[in-house]
Amino acid sequence: MISENKVKIIAFVGLAGVGKSSAVDYVTDMGYPKVYFGGVVLDAMTEAGLEHTQENEKPFREALRQKEGKDFVAKRIIGQIHNLINAGQHRIVADGLYTWTEYKVLKHEFPGELTVVAIVSPKKLRHHRLLTRPVRPLTLAEADLRDWAEIENLEKGGPIAIADHYIINDGDLEQLHHQIDKLLVDIDFAI
Repeated sequence: MISENKVKIIAFVGLAGVGKSSAVDYVTDMGYPKVYFGGVVLDAMTEAGLEHTQENEKPFREALRQKEGKDFVAKRIIGQIHNLINAGQHRIVADGLYTWTEYKVLKHEFPGELTVVAIVSPKKLRHHRLLTRPVRPLTLAEADLRDWAEIENLEKGGPIAIADHYIINDGDLEQLHHQIDKLLVDIDFAI
């Protein structure tokens, strides 16, 4: 049996509309702490005195990448993870791992501790979810553009392609939760 003190970090990856937020919420509701990649950019925007809007976020994030490197978010997340570990946390959820660069940096820092789980859904279902979601809904054309931008500009395909495990989320929330429960046992994440 694996010791409870062995650190385990789980990151859910996937294109928009697959259910990453639902997966993260489900696991963090069990009491596991998370680090939030998007929070790094939002915190930096707050420090710069910028309002948190989509119009401000994208150019600001791209300017930060130009200034500090493509791995700036991952470097800051690594510090947050080490702080959690030093505080006695041994099971951590990494929320918002997107890019190939972020994946490589985290995998290098936590080679045996990081488990990447790709959540996948058929495109038609993902786009329907995005169209009907209550917060920031996207038209079908906008969903296509977002897919392309995330694959081409954010290198999002790499972590999905090389994930350690896959969950096919083509059912309801209960089915997703059941698959996550099984996965957490399989990877010795559940304590």
